[in-house]
Amino acid sequence: MRKVVPAAEPMPIGAINVTPFIDVMLVLLIVMILSMPMMSHKVPVDLPQGGSVANDDATHRLAIDRDGALFWDGARLADAALPAKLAALRTDAAVLQLQTDPEARYERFDTILAAIKRANIAKLGFVGNQPLTE
Repeated sequence: MRKVVPAAEPMPIGAINVTPFIDVMLVLLIVMILSMPMMSHKVPVDLPQGGSVANDDATHRLAIDRDGALFWDGARLADAALPAKLAALRTDAAVLQLQTDPEARYERFDTILAAIKRANIAKLGFVGNQPLTE
């Protein structure tokens, strides 16, 4: 008869398992590499250097009310007349202030802002978010 020898108990491992640590570090490294271009992306914006407009006649206000209607210096303006007003503004080198009602739709604001950009208006300011009064 053969004598059955009990199996020896496994010895505990004295080293730390670093595989999960390495996995976490690699994931963090990949996240940092992917986020670096977003953090270094810059949008060039020409900000005013201060001072005020010397002549109030050289400032025009384009307002958008909550329904999307346009007002040029307080008078109602048709959408078709906006490009002509903007072209005249560019030749006068006047300042355009854009005021939008907080309840106005963003798509309308975006359309008007695109028209202003197409007209190459260089002096544009934004007026605060107070509701328009008619």
